[in-house]
Amino acid sequence: MNMNILYLGNNNSKVVEILARYGDCVISTSEKLTGNDALVKGADFLVSYGYRHILKTDILNQFDKRAINIHISLLPWNRGADPNLWSFLEDTPKGVTLHFLDAGVDTGDIILQEEIFLDETETLSTSYNKLSELALSLLDRNWAKIRAGEINPFKQPPGGSFHRLADRKNYEYLLTQGWNTPAKNLTGKAI
Repeated sequence: MNMNILYLGNNNSKVVEILARYGDCVISTSEKLTGNDALVKGADFLVSYGYRHILKTDILNQFDKRAINIHISLLPWNRGADPNLWSFLEDTPKGVTLHFLDAGVDTGDIILQEEIFLDETETLSTSYNKLSELALSLLDRNWAKIRAGEINPFKQPPGGSFHRLADRKNYEYLLTQGWNTPAKNLTGKAI
């Protein structure tokens, strides 16, 4: 059965390619939406990656177990903004997670995860690229099963961490080379 899939995020042709592989119609937007928007009403499935807006329950209620997020952290660690940066600053586990969207920020049930080991020769930019590649690979390898509802999700374990975009301000002085700052200059530096 072909579906209409709403992809929320920056224009990422790899995500669209993965989602469209099964003959589905994929429409993408980075705009803020409401539950009454035609894009939402016409969608059968919702996929979010790097979307900058929090989805309200009037949207989420229309997609029971059909709204997922791609997140470049090993949840429950580093929910919210700048997960890659915080994984180094707080020296937490690194990886990627596909999870169902719920009313919280990166708090939904986990569909799949994959851990990655990044060493201190990485920069924020190179580690971000590796995490992004891993996340898209995880989606690509499992999209058919996710789409068909064949993977059993599980609750996130307790604990973890959460960060807002504003939290980065206290550590921007460490980003001496911007996103090319070596990870070794950041590891364990959060207070």
